[in-house]
Amino acid sequence: MLIDLVVNALASMDGVAFTDLPACPYCGGEVTGYDMRAKRFAVILDGGGRRTIRVMVKRFHCHDCGAICYANAPFYPDTRLASPIVDLCILLGRQMPFNRVAQYLLAMSIVVDRGTIRNYASREFGDIPAADLFGLQLPLSLLNLATLALNHKGGSIVGAEVLAACGFPATDRTPLHASRPAEERYQRYE
Repeated sequence: MLIDLVVNALASMDGVAFTDLPACPYCGGEVTGYDMRAKRFAVILDGGGRRTIRVMVKRFHCHDCGAICYANAPFYPDTRLASPIVDLCILLGRQMPFNRVAQYLLAMSIVVDRGTIRNYASREFGDIPAADLFGLQLPLSLLNLATLALNHKGGSIVGAEVLAACGFPATDRTPLHASRPAEERYQRYE
């Protein structure tokens, strides 16, 4: 049952678009749309093969500092997988060795290698809300995605709903876009 919930939740994210960015995360300036980029949300086992779940994330150009920045999306800085997958890796990594975490994820039809799990577990992403389910600590972000997917059976899912389900933006977690120091922002103009 857990495997079906997780796989359906992740599969329902395929093609979801994230298009909102109120201001430049670096300087607070006005932004305009630039283009859309596909980002890997997760890799799952589907029908005996691997399936990459991708979401579309809009990029913006800042009029003030010239930065190219991404719309708000459920990704931590410098990660290649969505925050619910990273949260799951970290929580399971606190309970068992990394190679066993990779095996558990594979049993749940999620493909993440042991080295990636180790890298995520060594970083600080803030407090991860979790619930004990079937003897494992599972992130609420993943469970909320499963609930969201069940409620939208057959309908399209809005990016803002996914952000809310994943707990973004939350003040006690790592920001979606790390700010660059002012001297780094303006060095390109010197």
